[in-house]
Order: sequence, then structure tokens, then C-alpha cells
Amino acid sequence: MEGFWVAPFIEGCGTGAGLIIAIGAQNAFILKQGILKNYVFLTALVSAVIDILLISIGVGGFGAILTFNLTLLTIARWGGAAFLFYYGFRSFRAVFKSEFLKLATSPKRPDLKMTLVTTLALSLLNPHVYLDTVILLGSIGAQFPRSERLFFGLGAVLASFIWFFGLGYGARYLAPLFQKPLSWKILDFFIGCTMWTIALSLIL
Repeated sequence: MEGFWVAPFIEGCGTGAGLIIAIGAQNAFILKQGILKNYVFLTALVSAVIDILLISIGVGGFGAILTFNLTLLTIARWGGAAFLFYYGFRSFRAVFKSEFLKLATSPKRPDLKMTLVTTLALSLLNPHVYLDTVILLGSIGAQFPRSERLFFGLGAVLASFIWFFGLGYGARYLAPLFQKPLSWKILDFFIGCTMWTIALSLIL
């Protein structure tokens, strides 16, 4: 029984984490909210819940559609693998760049309405969010039998929750770390390895 859920759960965690941990406006906003101690729980919760909804649509809905069409499933498998290889390549390439997370230094704290609107905008108005959660996670989840697909989705959801809440509440400790280029180089290298490993598993 253990092997029944461990493999898809771990792959869901790895894929979900690799896709959401990146330098971007959403993560920068959550990090800043954590530093300012401004609606941290709300910001992390809204971001995580949106991820849950989109992942559920991808793994449950889009993945189910792919299961009933062998041609689409094959396209999704190779398309997903190609995207993961490209994503991994971008991560490896980022290792040789001096990127870091830039935070605004203004101490002004957004009010509740502005915080909510900004969080929703950063979560829903980014096309990559839908590509990652609905298309890519849905495609990978469809490779698993229906009985294991739930565990893959739970793994991706758990990774999302851990990241957003860890980023928000650990901001005071993480901010100095991720403002150093070396930290992102190490993280990008790890993400690249994860993405290529999952891409190979899709093909093989």
C-alpha cells in the first residue's frame, strides 16, 4: 500500500515545488508582506487556495480528459517532457547569471483591500500560472492511474502550501539569504535537476 501513493505523492511535491519556487513578482510580494508583517496569513492563504483550485482543475479535470484520449495523452507526455527540459535548461542557465530577489525598501504597508487585490492579480493575471498548474501538472498527473492521481495532486498542493506560508512567515530569515545571487544559483541548479529528472521519468 505504501508504494501505491509514495511515488506519485513525491513526484507531485517535486514538480509543484520546482514550478512555484522562482524569482517572480508574486514571491517578491509575499516576501515583502512577511518582512512588513502585513496580512501575511491572508496573502499566503489566498495564493495557496488559488493554486489548489487550479491544480485540482489540472489534475482532476484536464488530466481526466487526457486519460480518455490516447493521442492527446501522448502529446501531453512529450509536450510536458519538452517543457520540463526547457524549464530545467532555463534553471541551469540562470546558475551563470547574477540574479537576486529585489525588494522595495519603502516601509509603507498596503491596506487590506490593496493587499487582497494585489495578491489576486499576481496569482490570476500571470499566464504562466495556468500553464504550470492546469496544463503541465494536469499532463503529468494524467500519466498516473486514476487511483494514484489524487496523491500526485496532494503532493503538488502540499508543496504550494509549504512554500507560500514558509516564504511569508520565514521572510525575516529568508530575505537576506535570497538577496544573495549564490542562494538563487544553488536553488536554480536544484530545480533544474528536479525538472530534468521528472522529464526523463515521463519519457521512460
